[in-house]
Amino acid sequence: MGHADSAATGKVVRRLKILEGQIRGLQDMIEKDTYCVDVITQTSAVKQGLSNVENMILENHLSTCVVEQIRSGDSKKAIGEVLKVYTLKRK
Repeated sequence: MGHADSAATGKVVRRLKILEGQIRGLQDMIEKDTYCVDVITQTSAVKQGLSNVENMILENHLSTCVVEQIRSGDSKKAIGEVLKVYTLKRK
């Protein structure tokens, strides 16, 4: 994660491992022909969990990389990256 401290990295990795387990659970649900609404409920939880991971990484990026870029006079790069992420999230 670029400039993340070990605590931030650990939190993200922990969340990703939880999501990995949820994905395995989804695979099992599909293989067992689980009721569709139950599967959709679980996929929604996975999407929210992944969104939370994304937010954690973005927060770290804004508080480290972007701050450093602005301080070093590279604000155009910082703004461009933030706009790129914002555009991705809107799609």
